[in-house]
Amino acid sequence: MDQLSRTQLDSFQVAFGKVRIAVIGDIMLDRYLFGTVSRFSPEAPVPILDITRDEIRLGGAANVGHNIHTLSATPLLIGVVGNDSKGRRVRHLLEEIGLPSNGIITDPDRPTTIKTRVVAGSQQMLRVDHEKKHYISAEIEEKIFALLESEVATLDGIIFEDYNKGVLSAKLIRRITSLATSKNIPVFVDPKHDNFFEYKQPTVFKPNRKEMEDALGMPLSTDEQINAAGFKLLEMLSAENILLTLSEKGMLIFERGEKVPYSIPTRAREVADVSGAGDTVIATLAVAKACGATVREAAMMANRAAGLVIEELGIVPIFSYQLFDALAEDLEEVN
Repeated sequence: MDQLSRTQLDSFQVAFGKVRIAVIGDIMLDRYLFGTVSRFSPEAPVPILDITRDEIRLGGAANVGHNIHTLSATPLLIGVVGNDSKGRRVRHLLEEIGLPSNGIITDPDRPTTIKTRVVAGSQQMLRVDHEKKHYISAEIEEKIFALLESEVATLDGIIFEDYNKGVLSAKLIRRITSLATSKNIPVFVDPKHDNFFEYKQPTVFKPNRKEMEDALGMPLSTDEQINAAGFKLLEMLSAENILLTLSEKGMLIFERGEKVPYSIPTRAREVADVSGAGDTVIATLAVAKACGATVREAAMMANRAAGLVIEELGIVPIFSYQLFDALAEDLEEVN
């Protein structure tokens, strides 16, 4: 795998602080109930969790925005929350870390999405989702587009963060893509199944193996199958690049004009929790690419960032100093 020089690392670290990236998509909260299990319930054959810690963190598109912020770049977070205590909690958490919430729109017709994970020791036992997935109204959609349009001149990139929770409709995707194209702004997509093929001509389209397998309706068990699917998707979307994430097997980049994918192996030393790793990847990728990195360089940095966050339990962001210290250490190991 190619390595960035020390001069390049120093240059990118400075450049990260100069870009502004919009994140548009499904905002949610991630709640963690941490505890221990020492007995089973007499009422049913289920373990009893004695809770020792209760944490609420930014999730979904909000976590992508958080990652952009901790990478020293400036996020513009655009999405929807409910008119409820959880929606107010999203705004409060954003304010706590110094992020404006002017891009957050309150929709009284839906609750704020929250995922609750029950964790015993280091083992996740259960996840409970509280949400409604119907599409936002035309009025809310118009507010989102108008907000983005008013800020577009200040942007260096746009991320679609799609969790199939109803914010990103096919119509809104097409309108935003058209706006980005007219302003020559790179577009990065973290897709889900419902609108998988609506994202046309993206700069980087980032599915995981299961998402691509389900969307294309073809098995991805062998290298030959994966390679064929990657280049097929590249053509179907008229994408510049497909970044396929493969969990412990790292990443593959399918590039327009290339005949074989570029492989990036994973760098995690110890996996504690993969939750939120995809958010870190898309945030790091977009920031690096907006700073002038090639897609291979940006993906290499994103892969390293993901390897760091999955060593932590729960959803955590990547900090600029963590990433560049790790990249510098990698460079020293090679030299």
